[in-house]
Amino acid sequence: MPAAGSGRGDVGRRLAARRERLGLTPDDVAERAGVAASYVRYAERRPDAPDTAALLRLAAALDTSAAELLGGGSELPPGLGEAGPRPELVPMSGAECREHLATHGVGRVAVPTPEGPAIFPVNYTVADDAIVFRTGEDSPAARAAGAEVAFEVDHVDDALSRGWSVLVTGPSRQVTDPAEVSRLDEAARSQPWAGGERRRWVRITTARVTGRRIRTG
Repeated sequence: MPAAGSGRGDVGRRLAARRERLGLTPDDVAERAGVAASYVRYAERRPDAPDTAALLRLAAALDTSAAELLGGGSELPPGLGEAGPRPELVPMSGAECREHLATHGVGRVAVPTPEGPAIFPVNYTVADDAIVFRTGEDSPAARAAGAEVAFEVDHVDDALSRGWSVLVTGPSRQVTDPAEVSRLDEAARSQPWAGGERRRWVRITTARVTGRRIRTG
């Protein structure tokens, strides 16, 4: 189990986030875990962890580990677990790639800089089959505008030793049309996690989309 101070006060939020990521309802989780659906909803509303037996059952129902739900890896990079049995790297179709991009999230954009290529995390949105993100006027990520760039998003499941990644490459430009800027402001699912004034929108045209996922035995 993770040490004290590792964020274990957010167990309910982690339970709900994991359930939603898997596309499950509280009733689905309850059936898998052998508990009442009302208990799942109760656990998701509480900041502290349920008793150990219930936590283990909920973790198994959500295909994860108790340590993950307790926030044991919240300050560590993903991929610390061992490789799964008989791992296989499988290409994803274009439709699968777009499904994994979904509507928004956090990804990484690779841009050219005077010091060489650099990679920056950004909050992104999918709009009109393009990747768009907001950044500051003088931020390093703003240098993506006008260049051929690469954008990557991925997910690693340490509990099951699985994962996937999607790579988008194409030209990028700054969005300058006021009507389009207003539309993107309204469509944004979240304010930038890093905060601050970030009024410049950059659009990446999805000229090429590829993806791979790790499947285990």
